[in-house]
Amino acid sequence: MSQSVEAVRGEAAVKMSGARLQQFFMEISSRYKPDQVTFVCIGTDRSTGDALGPLTGSKLLECGFPHVIGTLPEPCDARNLETRLKAVPQGQVLIAIDACLGHPSSVGHYLVLNGALRPGQSVGEKLPAVGDYSLAAVVNVHGPKPYWTLQVTSLHQVMTMAAEIAGSAAAAFGLASEH
Repeated sequence: MSQSVEAVRGEAAVKMSGARLQQFFMEISSRYKPDQVTFVCIGTDRSTGDALGPLTGSKLLECGFPHVIGTLPEPCDARNLETRLKAVPQGQVLIAIDACLGHPSSVGHYLVLNGALRPGQSVGEKLPAVGDYSLAAVVNVHGPKPYWTLQVTSLHQVMTMAAEIAGSAAAAFGLASEH
């Protein structure tokens, strides 16, 4: 899970609703074809809130994206992130997708950035920055017990956001959405 961010790498992330999410992906698709992009969907299927990454990754594959790291059958998490990143062919553009905790007014929104995100910061992990572009989905409120908060995060919220991300990306890149 990424930091409870309003800034990544010293740059301000842009908060947007799902209705504007396709614009973020349109900017990327105007520069790159689907086969030049690798989605790195970070998270685990063992925590409701942190399952956003693997759920999104599985949906992106269903939409026809050829390069996706982090799916429900093969999550990309703190244990294997660095190894999985080493397997990405050079020249690929990375789009990092992760869940995060944030301000109550940000829940259900997305924080996007033309730059990397740092997964695991809100739960004390020290992992490498990931992505040429990044998207953090604010799945719940940041508080004093982030692991507990992730466990009680609404599955409906997470599944809705995963579908919205995959659908927006598929539409922007001209691929079929699974719904």
